[in-house]
Amino acid sequence: MGNTIRKIFRIITYFSLGVFSLISPASLQAQINAEQVLTIGRNVLSMDDYMLAIQYFNQAIKAKPYLADPYFFRALAKLNLDDYAGAEADCTIAIENNKFKTEAYKLRGFARQLQGKDSLAIEDYNIGLTYNPIDKNFLFYKAVAQTELKEYEGADSTLNTLLRQYPRYDDGYTARARLRLERNDTVAALDDIEKALSISKAQINPYLMKAEIFWKRKDWPNAASAIDAAIRLRPEVPDLYINRAFVRYNSDDFFGAMSDYNYAIELDPNNSAAYFNRGLLRYEVKDLSKADDDMTQVLRLNPDNVHARFNRGLIRLEEGKNQEAIADFRTIESKHPRFYPIYYAIAEAERNLGNFRQAAANIRKGEELVANYVHDPEKNPLDRPAIAASETHSVKADGRMEEESETEVMERFNHLVTISQAVDQNLTYNEKIKGRVQDRNVNVEMEPSYALTLVAPGESLKSLSNYFRDLDDLNRMRILNYPLYLSAGLNSSDYGNMMNELFEISSRLEQASETGLRPADYLLLGVVETMLKNYPLAISNLDKAIAANPQFTVAYMARGYARYANARYFPTVNEQRNLSNNEEDAFLDRTAYTSLLQDAMSDFDKVLSLNPRVVFAWFNKGNIYYEAGDFTSAMQAYSEAIRIDPEFGEAYFNRGLAYLNSGNKNQAFSDLSKAGELGVIPSYNILKRMK
Repeated sequence: MGNTIRKIFRIITYFSLGVFSLISPASLQAQINAEQVLTIGRNVLSMDDYMLAIQYFNQAIKAKPYLADPYFFRALAKLNLDDYAGAEADCTIAIENNKFKTEAYKLRGFARQLQGKDSLAIEDYNIGLTYNPIDKNFLFYKAVAQTELKEYEGADSTLNTLLRQYPRYDDGYTARARLRLERNDTVAALDDIEKALSISKAQINPYLMKAEIFWKRKDWPNAASAIDAAIRLRPEVPDLYINRAFVRYNSDDFFGAMSDYNYAIELDPNNSAAYFNRGLLRYEVKDLSKADDDMTQVLRLNPDNVHARFNRGLIRLEEGKNQEAIADFRTIESKHPRFYPIYYAIAEAERNLGNFRQAAANIRKGEELVANYVHDPEKNPLDRPAIAASETHSVKADGRMEEESETEVMERFNHLVTISQAVDQNLTYNEKIKGRVQDRNVNVEMEPSYALTLVAPGESLKSLSNYFRDLDDLNRMRILNYPLYLSAGLNSSDYGNMMNELFEISSRLEQASETGLRPADYLLLGVVETMLKNYPLAISNLDKAIAANPQFTVAYMARGYARYANARYFPTVNEQRNLSNNEEDAFLDRTAYTSLLQDAMSDFDKVLSLNPRVVFAWFNKGNIYYEAGDFTSAMQAYSEAIRIDPEFGEAYFNRGLAYLNSGNKNQAFSDLSKAGELGVIPSYNILKRMK
């Protein structure tokens, strides 16, 4: 709800399920590696693992620096990491290598818009439109950039073209509503907002704009209704509650306003606006001690907040803490010596202390400042009574500022703070090819499954030791040059610096395969490829390890995770309906996805048949059931893990989420509480929200 539309980008790329090999004959190595490493990098990018993806694209660029695609996809990864300048530079190289790659113009335009280079962004979009004059995304992005540049006529023309071609494009109506608001045409803006909502009620921006319109009209009931709808869509955004509290305050609903400020602080304990507003509200109802605490919290977060310091001084004055009040007022005086209200406040404090001479001196100083009030407030904005350059003042016929009463000054000085842009107007990248649909709009994530890795787990508050007897026996035998570990999930930030070493291990073992590898060697190769997120090749090598040793428990554990990870990034049912051309294809895709999960489950079952006390296999089974939506089976698997190890915090946490999804809040509360006790930190945030 401000003038600046912040653009948020998210790219998703297609995930291929082919089997890859990183090593080939020397004469073809550079060519094959460039293509295969690029493909794997795109797969990793689809998993939102941007740092690791960049490493793959770097390898492809070294092999074939004249290709456009490695630079283009590296730009995607950089954009997701907020490296906008880097993304722009990579797109420029991609365009130099292939000037017909229209997607690179679109991406570079994005990167430029995110840096405020809207004119340059429009140049890129215009080039893209020469190739396809009715491309929906080029038209939409161009209109947003034109609006940012206040090229309203051009933006209106672009949006009209867009909506003629795509009359059911809700984002287009939302963008035109924003443009009309910029031009102060609220009637037309409301019309576009209603059109956008008639197409989709799942977008938050139309509701925010409605709230803004009704807010300015002081139509508090309709403003509250619009913000309520926004909160239903984004209940995790604290600033929405601050804005609703402001509306409730103006509707004389003090209890509702206080409730919203309390919840905003629960969501964000460092939200200074919520503390400030709650402090003012408490001050108004004379809950002075708590009001003092809130203003102190604001000053802890921002020691230079003059408004909070002045209000704390007034609160302390009423509390009878005269010395502390004087200290606050003197601090303001040191930076803003012409802010006259502090001298009257100091005079009152001195009078309360019996210092009548000092009180009189401060009153005289205040009166002198009022009599000789600064004649150039724009030159000295911080010397104005309200200490805010944005405050408005009435002007006399001769051009001089109308002097205001102290009451008017203080009323504006103590006004509630609102968040002008609680949720940004999103500019999203709509050309989605493949991505982690299961992660969208999800506020709570289960604890990840356990995998084998070459990186030792870091220190944790959790009590679980990650002990796996069969793995410990393998490490004690020193068959491999590298110890293997069991870790909850694989985080590329833990092994990003091992990238070259991982490639070397893979290369060495692949080359040695001609003379024969031991089952443990295939296991190591499978673990390395799993870390590199090349799951098909990992599964292939682990197949060989198990074929050579059918009782290899550790290999089953490793293959179970690789199969699970491979299935997890397979297109989900809903996405496949969008990607497939017909229902028969969609059915085949769903069947393949289910088969991948069943294969992973069979590996964990085999682990348990060989060693029934491997809690991590039970835990991983629970995660598979959980993701498949079979919460009853998931709870049974987590319960088995807890039976074996009653200190397994992650199992309590995930079982708590399963109970929560099944509607059993009491049991969920119990499990999440136990998980928090055992060191699973996210438990407490969920418990707080449940309360």
